[in-house]
Amino acid sequence: MSAPESGFYPLPKRLLDRLAAGFLLFLVTPLLVLLGICMGLDMLFVAQDRGDWLYRERRLSRGREFDLLKLRTLRSSALVEMHEAGGHARLFEAEAENLTWAGRHLLKRWYLDELPQLWNILRGDMSLVGPRPWPPSMVADQEASGFHYRRLVAAGWTGPAQVRKGVPGVSFADQDQAYVEACRTWPSSRLVLYDLSILWQTIRTLLRGEGLRF
Repeated sequence: MSAPESGFYPLPKRLLDRLAAGFLLFLVTPLLVLLGICMGLDMLFVAQDRGDWLYRERRLSRGREFDLLKLRTLRSSALVEMHEAGGHARLFEAEAENLTWAGRHLLKRWYLDELPQLWNILRGDMSLVGPRPWPPSMVADQEASGFHYRRLVAAGWTGPAQVRKGVPGVSFADQDQAYVEACRTWPSSRLVLYDLSILWQTIRTLLRGEGLRF
């Protein structure tokens, strides 16, 4: 499938992505250093938690694959099992025993493992707001069910489906497709204001610690 027309991503949205991601990355740099120290101490005292600080996984954005960056939350044994099974982190992170101490108590609860993706946004791999980037295999399964929207727009660091998760009767696919339609039809000013509202709701979700709990 060909890439969408440039009108999907007007200049104001692209500027918001770069400027906000750069500003947020500057703000969270001390936090990233602190998290790195916590992960280092975890690896020092817990042998099964040792490994790389960063984790890379192939994801799809606007029809193109890229390396998604995350702070590593999975133990080395879980990563080996995942690679042997040809799986991806999303499924393995749902099991508490697969997570490092830092992953279980710090990173997943507040989604802090997602912070390195601000660099993906600065690189142009992703947008601040959009459907979350899925592994190619999951995208293929979704497309087999008739949903092709993940090839039409850039994947997002957050999106309407993330801030409204758990709301009865709200389908993430419906939320994603509504956002794709907004990118296609809304004027630039309205789209940017909507992106800012999603970012604000995301920050509130992070501060409430509504990530995975174990």
